[in-house]
Amino acid sequence: MGIPIVRGNLLLEIEGKKLLLGHGDGLGPGDYQYKFLKLFFNSKVCQRLFAFLHPWIGFSIATSWSKSSRLANLKKDEQFMGDKEHIWIFCQETEQKQHHDYYVFGHRHLVIDMPVGNTSRYVNLGEWVTGATYAVFDGEKLELKMA
Repeated sequence: MGIPIVRGNLLLEIEGKKLLLGHGDGLGPGDYQYKFLKLFFNSKVCQRLFAFLHPWIGFSIATSWSKSSRLANLKKDEQFMGDKEHIWIFCQETEQKQHHDYYVFGHRHLVIDMPVGNTSRYVNLGEWVTGATYAVFDGEKLELKMA
């Protein structure tokens, strides 16, 4: 289909504004269990071993794991952590090294719009299943909208 897969973060400069975009998973301090699992799942060795499983077995394992993870983290995902938001901390640390006007992520299942320093913003799009929040950048400012 010709759609590029972006792993990690993507830096865009549009009309002189710098936007750092990404999924947001594993950024900032903490959540070491998730970061370890991400390394494990991205491992070529683990992916090859998983490929030996019959697709039905692999799909069952993945579905079960995903469902249990979602249920276990449901309350945590819905809670706003204020100045302890992992991605916001990542944005602040990144901003000290290099300025970006907007940090746009989607890992947290909350709609978040927080200042980063004096001139930047961290925007989290929330989740698309029930919220359908999206961002529109007009070349000057970024706005959150609901579908």
